[in-house]
Amino acid sequence: MALKLFELVGAESNRPFSPYCWRIRMALAHKGLDAELVPWRFIEKAALEPSGQGKVPVLVHDGKWVFESWEIAKYLEAQFPDRPSLFGGPQGQALSLVYSNLGDVHAGQIVRFVLLDIYKHLDAANQAYFRENREKRFGMTLEQVVLDRDAKRQAFRDSLGPLRNVLKVQPFFGGETPLYADYAIFGQFQWSRAISDFELLAAEDPVAQWRTRLLKAFNGMALAAPAYG
Repeated sequence: MALKLFELVGAESNRPFSPYCWRIRMALAHKGLDAELVPWRFIEKAALEPSGQGKVPVLVHDGKWVFESWEIAKYLEAQFPDRPSLFGGPQGQALSLVYSNLGDVHAGQIVRFVLLDIYKHLDAANQAYFRENREKRFGMTLEQVVLDRDAKRQAFRDSLGPLRNVLKVQPFFGGETPLYADYAIFGQFQWSRAISDFELLAAEDPVAQWRTRLLKAFNGMALAAPAYG
C-alpha cells in the first residue's frame, strides 16, 4: 500500500500551501494513512506527466495516478473502506460535494488577499512564472490585486454567515466530529495562514474557533506546519 502525495510548495520545501493539497492532507490523516509527501513547484510540470495534467494535488497509489482533490477523496473512501469514513455514507458524500464547491468559491475570494504573499514565498524561477501567469489571469499586477484587501476583508467575513450559523450549534460541519466537508473548507484557511500574515478571521468568530479545532486535530498536524498566526 504505497501512497505518494505531490503537494505545492515554494522556496521552502516544508511549507505546503495549496488549499486543495491541504484538503487531502487532512483526508489522509482522517483515514489514518501515511503517504510520502513530494514537494512540487509551479514550473515542475514534467513530474506530473503520468497523471495527464499539470496541477496538484496528485496521489499515486500502487502505480495509479489520481488528481483533483474531490476525486482523490472519493478514491480514498473507495479504496480504504475499513478506515474511518470521510463522508459518513452516500448521503454525506453528496452533501460534501456542496462543501467542496463552496470551498472553491472561498479560494477565489481568498486569493485576492494573499496573491502577493504567495509570490514572496517562491524562488526566482517560480516567481517569474507566477507573476506572468497570474497577472495575465487577473488583468493587473499582483500588487494591484491585493491593494485594497483591508477594505474587502469585512465583506468576506460577512459571506461566511451560513457557515458561522452551523458552527454556533455544532463543533464541525460533520457534526460532533469532522468529515471531508470540514476539510474542504479548512483547506482554504490553512492555505492563507501558511503563506500570509493577513488575518482573515476575527479571534471571536466561531469560524476561527472551528479552524483552531482542526489545527489541533490529528495530534496538531496542521498546527505544526510552517505558518503565520
